[in-house]
Amino acid sequence: MKPAVFDYHRASTVEEAVSLLADLGEEAKILAGGQSLVPMLSMRLAFFDHLIDISRLSELQGIERRGDELWIGAGTTDARVGSDPQVRQAVPLLTRVTPYIGHFQIRNRGTLGGSIAHADAAGEYPAVALALDAMMEVRSSRGQRTIAAADFFAGLWETTMASDELLTGVRFPMWDCRSGFAVHEFSRRHGDFAIAGSVVAIQLDDHEDQARVSRCAIGLLGLGSTPRRATAAETAVVGMPVSELAAAEVGETAMTGLDDIPEDVQGSASYRARVGAAMTARAWAQAVEDATTEAIDA
Repeated sequence: MKPAVFDYHRASTVEEAVSLLADLGEEAKILAGGQSLVPMLSMRLAFFDHLIDISRLSELQGIERRGDELWIGAGTTDARVGSDPQVRQAVPLLTRVTPYIGHFQIRNRGTLGGSIAHADAAGEYPAVALALDAMMEVRSSRGQRTIAAADFFAGLWETTMASDELLTGVRFPMWDCRSGFAVHEFSRRHGDFAIAGSVVAIQLDDHEDQARVSRCAIGLLGLGSTPRRATAAETAVVGMPVSELAAAEVGETAMTGLDDIPEDVQGSASYRARVGAAMTARAWAQAVEDATTEAIDA
């Protein structure tokens, strides 16, 4: 199939892009890397009268350390995020999830902001943004505002951005030393969206006898209409000696309270929950090993 007819606009600046959004209203859609939007248009799952191309806006590209946060421009490609040494040092979880995003051709075109704004419940970058309490910078003709990740994802392919707002950048908090990060997900084939998955970040304290978990973030993929936090598991492990926490139990606890897991041709809700628990357990074990190794090296 081919997309329905639309008018194409190439914005030369961010200001021009938000001005077009304001003028064209809800019939306009932003086109960044196009790795999600173009297939949806081609299959007639979505249609818009106007597409506003922002793919060449240098204002939306880049990676910068700003105090205790790492700012990444919304137009920065997945490939650059995955290979950048600043990202690897400051937000390792982004580096580790990037290879799970489609195939290298998709990562060469797809953008971090496009993935997050698309708000797919099985998307890796949305899960990381939610787990790490990232802050979304959005702009419109009315000005700029910041939206916390916890308030950003509203539903399947839906965010709390207004129709005339553009995601311009994302700020990720940087974790201190003695931290560990890991991701595990399961899909039918490499490059497919995950049936279920988990991203885990933990931080250990400096207790002399037994290291305890001082901070924990667990993001879940494919287990709701939006990316989710495993808040029950996060609460259960904080303050506990890491050596006393069994990975399988953490995985099971992470599924607590998930009473609206979707069912589709990929699997039932109970199957997704079992996969989610297993993926969380594996990610937890790897994150603990990562944090413990760092603590020993330090």
